[in-house]
Amino acid sequence: MKSWHAVFTIIAISLVLTLISVPAETWLTIATLSLASGVSALALMACATILAARWAVVESCFGGLDRVYDAHKWIAVAALSLASIHLLFKAGDPLWQVGVILDLPSGWTRFVRQASFVAVMSIVLLALNRNIRYSTWRWWHRLSGPLFLIVIFHWLSIKSPVALVSPAGLWLAGLSALAVIAAAYKLLLYPLVARHGHYEVVSVSRGASAAEIELAPMSHRASFQPGHFGFLRMNVDGLREPHPFTIASGPREDGRICFVIRALGDYTTELVSRVEPGMHADVYAPYGRFERKPDCAHEIWIGGGVGISPFIAWLRDEEATGFDRVTLFYFFTPGRAFPEVDVLKEMAEKRGIEFIPVSAGPNSEMFTRRFAELVTGADKASLDIAVCGPKGLLGAIRARAENHGFPARLIRHELFAFR
Repeated sequence: MKSWHAVFTIIAISLVLTLISVPAETWLTIATLSLASGVSALALMACATILAARWAVVESCFGGLDRVYDAHKWIAVAALSLASIHLLFKAGDPLWQVGVILDLPSGWTRFVRQASFVAVMSIVLLALNRNIRYSTWRWWHRLSGPLFLIVIFHWLSIKSPVALVSPAGLWLAGLSALAVIAAAYKLLLYPLVARHGHYEVVSVSRGASAAEIELAPMSHRASFQPGHFGFLRMNVDGLREPHPFTIASGPREDGRICFVIRALGDYTTELVSRVEPGMHADVYAPYGRFERKPDCAHEIWIGGGVGISPFIAWLRDEEATGFDRVTLFYFFTPGRAFPEVDVLKEMAEKRGIEFIPVSAGPNSEMFTRRFAELVTGADKASLDIAVCGPKGLLGAIRARAENHGFPARLIRHELFAFR
């Protein structure tokens, strides 16, 4: 399921069920538009709250937690847009039979109505604001669940043709109940029951604004496959916020796990500079579905910057085979490569992989020539292209693949950023 599938499906169901609740002669009125927008906004917000719980069944529906986060973002944006329409226009018509599900004291109904829109606006704006420090952003965003309760009270307290036992009422009640359970789980139970392991930092290798951190299990250990990612939570003041990183190692008998982290924001900059052996951490994993497909006749791996991490994990998979059918393109900025190009080259050569470092971008002659040789005329079913890197790199790879007759939709990729 893609993000737009989720958004339009939720809106379509909400619209149809809203139309069932009002007379047909009012379907094409502004009042019905406002009512349908309000129902859709509430349904979308409930679904966004459900997605935030990181339940495995939801991740499976979208094909990875990175896709779940993308859907979560666009669902929230759609909710704010529809809530704005609902606020602008009155959701009432003389032909409607209306009633109140929850009767609030005088004056509270209007207050809750205004507060619900402020709550939706605050949640979305905080989620999309990249200028807020990660630690501050995370704690503010944790209020999304409690703020959603205000929106539920608004629905229950207004006069509306949507009765609780109507199709639209049951739709909203079911989603709202599931959302409240999801929010409670995420706020109270997730740190206790989510899949995770307890680790100690045993080594730190630093480079240009980056570091590779190796951790050894202390008690529980996370179960994962090469290409998965996990949420790293350092048990150190100032670094306790869980942050997603791709796991840069394969499963090992001793249970050790590695992360390659680049200083790209306030949290990662502090983490790279402060992390030291002896520190304790929790790793919540596995998440993601970016796994290798070794049965293909040829594999093309394309990593950009810290996006090389999942390919390092594939390289380090001790049980994997078929590396002689792999070409690895590594896009890097001179002076900022981590691990160093020579280190990656040595790792690739040991596994029999064709390694091509690219420092001049996707338009460089070195990349365009070799990529064309591999893609042009290739059997689409026997060629696997996997990309992890900035959005601009992915777009350039897709365009070049299309020019050589390889459908861009077949290129597998992991979303590079969550926020």
